[in-house]
Amino acid sequence: MAITIGLIVLLVVLFLANAIKIVREYERGVIFRLGRLVGAKGPGLFLIIPIVDKMVKVDLRTITLDVPPQEVITRDNVPASVNAVVYFRVVDPQAAVVEVLDFIEATRQISMTTLRSVLGRVELDELLSEREKLNRELQAIIDEHTDPWGIKVITVEIKDVKIPTEMQRAIARQAEAERERRSKIINAEGELQAAEKLREAAEIMQRSPGALQLRYLQTLAEISTENASTVVFPVPIDFLTALQKRNED
Repeated sequence: MAITIGLIVLLVVLFLANAIKIVREYERGVIFRLGRLVGAKGPGLFLIIPIVDKMVKVDLRTITLDVPPQEVITRDNVPASVNAVVYFRVVDPQAAVVEVLDFIEATRQISMTTLRSVLGRVELDELLSEREKLNRELQAIIDEHTDPWGIKVITVEIKDVKIPTEMQRAIARQAEAERERRSKIINAEGELQAAEKLREAAEIMQRSPGALQLRYLQTLAEISTENASTVVFPVPIDFLTALQKRNED
């Protein structure tokens, strides 16, 4: 009798151990009864029928998926190696279990394919300077493909772009030439502004001879402040012309 009671108690304990399920706040339990989908339960504690019911846990937290480097050829025929990171989470646990065998690996594969496809349609300059735009485009395409699996892609970020060493040197030479061009333009603009100011000053001095004489005196004052053995005294050209005419007479 005691053996029978002990056996019953053991069976009850085993039954409860297999029937009681606890799912955390960030998880859901997808229940299958005799192979048919019943639904998703949780979070908290609930009961299932042992042997008859099977439960698959699905994590609802954001998953960080590292996309391995992909070899792409840009639209201007430049080879590049690009990797990215995808942030996504499960919003429909039933679809994530029923519609796809492994939703994480499936998302990785579609991310790799989309990365090669999208970046192959842009030029190298756009790939290097317009990452935000490309990130949004990648996010929209991957999210569209994974939506039937109950997955929401939060964001996609291009991490690194590697190009051949020869191309890096060519880009550096191009950047140096661009800086030199800008420097020459700035110098030319400075010369133009200086010439315009000198022309304005000449016009003012031409209208007021006294201003020219004051400028001569100011120049002498500036020279006298320096320790120089030679003093250059500016003489008006009109004065020299008058002396030349006197000598001729």
